[in-house]
Amino acid sequence: MANSATGYGFGTFKGVYTPSLLTILGVVMYLRFGWVLGNVGLGGTLLIVTLSTSITLLTGLSIAGLATNMRIGGGGAYYMISRSLGLEVGAAVGLPLYFAQALGISFYVAGFAESINALIPALSPVIVGVVTLLGLAAVAYRSADLALKSQYFILGLIVLSLLSFFFGDAPEPVSIPPASVPPRLSFWVVFAVFFPAVTGIEAGISLSGDLKDPARSLPLGTLAAVATGYAVYIAIPLFLSQTVSQDELLLTDPLIMQRVSAFGPLILAGLWGATLSSAMGALLGAPRTLQALARDRVIPAIVGKGFGDTDDPRYATLLSFGVAMVGVVAGDLNVIAPILSMFFLTSYGLLNLSSGLAGLIGSPSWRPTFRVHWSLSLAGAAGCLVTMMLINAGATVGATIVCGGVYAVMTRRRLRATFGDIRQGVLMLAAQFAVEALDDYRPDARNWRPNLLVLGGSPRSRWHLVELAAALAGRSGVMTFAAVLPREGATEARSRKLTASIRSYLQRHDIQALVKVHRADTPLEGAQELVSAYGFGPLVPNTVLVGATSQPKNFEAFARLVLLCWETRRNLVVVLEPPTPEGADSHEATAAAGSGKPQGRVDVWWSRKQRNAGLMVALGYLLKTNPAWEGSRLVLRSIVDSDAQKGSAEDGLARFVDQSRTDAEAAVIVRGEAPVFDTIRGASQGASLVMLGLRAPTEGETAAEYGRYYEGLLAQIKGLPSTALVLAAEEVDFHRLFAPDSS
Repeated sequence: MANSATGYGFGTFKGVYTPSLLTILGVVMYLRFGWVLGNVGLGGTLLIVTLSTSITLLTGLSIAGLATNMRIGGGGAYYMISRSLGLEVGAAVGLPLYFAQALGISFYVAGFAESINALIPALSPVIVGVVTLLGLAAVAYRSADLALKSQYFILGLIVLSLLSFFFGDAPEPVSIPPASVPPRLSFWVVFAVFFPAVTGIEAGISLSGDLKDPARSLPLGTLAAVATGYAVYIAIPLFLSQTVSQDELLLTDPLIMQRVSAFGPLILAGLWGATLSSAMGALLGAPRTLQALARDRVIPAIVGKGFGDTDDPRYATLLSFGVAMVGVVAGDLNVIAPILSMFFLTSYGLLNLSSGLAGLIGSPSWRPTFRVHWSLSLAGAAGCLVTMMLINAGATVGATIVCGGVYAVMTRRRLRATFGDIRQGVLMLAAQFAVEALDDYRPDARNWRPNLLVLGGSPRSRWHLVELAAALAGRSGVMTFAAVLPREGATEARSRKLTASIRSYLQRHDIQALVKVHRADTPLEGAQELVSAYGFGPLVPNTVLVGATSQPKNFEAFARLVLLCWETRRNLVVVLEPPTPEGADSHEATAAAGSGKPQGRVDVWWSRKQRNAGLMVALGYLLKTNPAWEGSRLVLRSIVDSDAQKGSAEDGLARFVDQSRTDAEAAVIVRGEAPVFDTIRGASQGASLVMLGLRAPTEGETAAEYGRYYEGLLAQIKGLPSTALVLAAEEVDFHRLFAPDSS
């Protein structure tokens, strides 16, 4: 960024107050004040001036807070927003803001050309505008200091022109044909045309990188310029309303101030000086916003190249000249002004939001020397949004879509910023309120959603667990992928490195998950510690997803994990995968758990006597609604001993399927003399995933005893496709999820 070490080192008066005031006392004041007064009357005009200045004042206060809490670099409003709300938000506003600043050049040049055309109708406004823009661009391309040196002379002309105006008198009555008088416009249409008059603070903000002491100059110069502009803007309509009695004259004569003035040429001199200096201010500010965007790699870095000891952005100036030229050729004041209003209001709103959120969060890093209560800044942000909607709701939506599109592109690019922002603080504040509120609620089936703790080790070797968990969590659940590091030799640095590696791997595969690396003596001990301790307040995992262990030496330790899940009321899903063919990649070998095969099938083996049944149906339904399993069939299967039992079992299961609205299928199988698991194996061949209930531990049952049950179960289900053993331990009646009346 340009700073005082490489920039010009301007002071408050030269670098902020004067360019801001010259832009405020500009083209709208000279060419549209009478038009505003003629359209909405004195009361409406004073209200427009006060409302628009109030928004600017609140934004100026927010800028003062931001500027005295950070080291300000080049880029003005973009720099402040990006360093407060993040690079993505900064870019989403910075690019449209740049185009608004570049079109602002067109706005001021068009005002100058309009005044020339009013005096010499034979001269084309477009030709005058093009020639004027070429001259301004040549000066701006050469040096910002050269451009700003002329502003004192122009400020003097403006002061003289205002003195000439206020010492003037009522003009002679003029006969105006009714057909040439335009119809009066609505308050908010007039407001949209007037609002760019108070956006002059952008001129000072945009030169932030060339200030000697931005933290002092920005708040002092900005607020002083706003106060001066408001005083002048209140005085002008009051004087005009006393001296001009013809509303038709106000509506039709853009140079009404010249008619009233004691010495008309001074008004023209002030108008020309103001419009040209405002155009020059925009021509200096827009390239510096573009330069800051380039140096943050939002756009190609070559655009931000600086030249000379003062780091002049010549390439960015040439681009800004091109954009301004398009505006000069294509637009006029009343067309360009509402566009400027929208994007300036957007940037003002986000500047206010940045300051308001920083104050609301109250983090130790927020220590501005110019303190503004956060409520004032948030009021400014709300005022900007409401004003945009009242001016043009459609244009507001359009501006939001443009900014949202830029934000989405920037998010996908995943640029790494070298600076922090307040988003983490905002999220922490929201999390604090949410956690404290959630602590007052008890789990209920109607609000149940999965909060998964995946005990997966390495995601590469246990990819089937990751995919299954991601499909179950979907957009409504939370997933934490946990890995256990052997305590011996494991350092905090290694733990952080593994965390970053797992997170990166998951992101590359578009898996949204939290990552937790825990150090323990053995993987199963680490898993037990995670089940016992992982989480915060009411935000603890309600479901543990783990791969099955098939080594007899680990059965008892594994059983202790099951018993712990039962005691701590954590649902458990144990996933068994068929053996991977030798040499096959784990991704290719995953027959279930997110294989994404169209027309796959999920078999849920149903028994209303078990608590597990409702949870298994819930998990099956979540899988079916996930895009990775789109088109899969959810089949609820039940076993009866004889044909005599089949009819009533089919009726009961069909009623449940109909009431549950899960789009499931029902299938009742008579096993006869065949063993239960032989029947299950036969019916579930070809399924993508089979869900079976896992027996709940009995009171006083030891880990050794449950381990023997688990060993026997593994032997019985051998030969099944991918299988999930489900234990519903949470204190939730999952059958109520599917009840027709859940009240």
